[in-house]
Amino acid sequence: MRVTQGLNQTQFLTAISALESGINQSLNQQSSGLQFTTASQNPIAAGSVNNYNQALAQSVQYGTNASSAQTNLNTEDNAMSQVQSQLQALRTLALEANSGTLTNSNRSAIATQAVQIQNSLLALANTQNGNGEYIFGGFAAQTQPFTLSATGATYNGDQGQRQVQIAAGQTVADGDNGDTVFNQIKTGNGTFAVAAGAGNSGSGIVGATSVSNPAAYDGGTYVISFLTPGTYQVTEGATVVATGSYTDGSTIAFNGVQATLSGQPAAGDSFSLAPSTNQSLFATVQNLVSALQTGVTSPASSTSLNNAINSAINNIDQALTQSSNVRATIGGRLNSITTQQSVATSQQTQLKQSISGLQGLDFATAITTLDQQNTTLSAALQAFNLTQGLSLFKFL
Repeated sequence: MRVTQGLNQTQFLTAISALESGINQSLNQQSSGLQFTTASQNPIAAGSVNNYNQALAQSVQYGTNASSAQTNLNTEDNAMSQVQSQLQALRTLALEANSGTLTNSNRSAIATQAVQIQNSLLALANTQNGNGEYIFGGFAAQTQPFTLSATGATYNGDQGQRQVQIAAGQTVADGDNGDTVFNQIKTGNGTFAVAAGAGNSGSGIVGATSVSNPAAYDGGTYVISFLTPGTYQVTEGATVVATGSYTDGSTIAFNGVQATLSGQPAAGDSFSLAPSTNQSLFATVQNLVSALQTGVTSPASSTSLNNAINSAINNIDQALTQSSNVRATIGGRLNSITTQQSVATSQQTQLKQSISGLQGLDFATAITTLDQQNTTLSAALQAFNLTQGLSLFKFL
């Protein structure tokens, strides 16, 4: 094949273009800090980097979810801490009111303080997070969960509990609905409750109650009736379960349960013992307020007030137990989030290192390569200029 000067020039220009392209790629590498920016430059490594980037993005999203859940749970825990403080203050007021030396005016003043606590509890039950969502509304996070009513408060949310994914195959609830926290609180001692009959005329007051033998307790509903001030019988429907004698401060025990009474019940007085039911915290507060506002007008009403206050104290104790249980579950979830955040941080570090190992630029090597490319290009251009001046006609 005949080699012409034009062919030489074409081949040389092609080589120069390739050198300039390599220099441009080296310059792009140094400006971006990456060995390659398109998959065509290194298909195999680019595929691996793409997989790592997807895993990294997913891990970062899980981290965002975890941080959001952590914020909500911390908000809830703070609210529940304040609920406990308000309940302790309410319990102190109830104990103060349960004194025979107080006047109706004194009790009315205590009732006013209890109403203020009720308002504070309502505000806490309607706590919102930084996004304006009601944390105790369940799935109905845009609806105010509680509004005051004549008997306590009405719950307007639902029973939902939002789950947030914080890792592959791991979710955590970022809150608790208000129905669970504030409405589903057991009455009495948490197993059963004892209540004085509405028509009682004696001075019998319900004291401590407990399950003495869980295996013997059948969860039945019983009535303790006083046949005389000193004798009683316990019935379940038409069946007589137990009988006995009573003196002030006696403990009446049967079927695995026991209840202590003080004072002197009159013949015909009765006390019911039934399994605990769920009662709203706000109903407990309202019942206490109503009892205090009713006041004392007779010995029988004084006994009725004492029983109402004792019942309220028992129910407040159950509310305190409920709030402690809720805070315990919050703490467990926060611990899970903290653990997963630590795992995610380590995982993200490893992924970034893997990506950097495949795509990250070794600047020292890159600078050396660019210097070599520039040297090669400069030498090629000088050689081209020299060969351009060569011709046989110059020797004739």
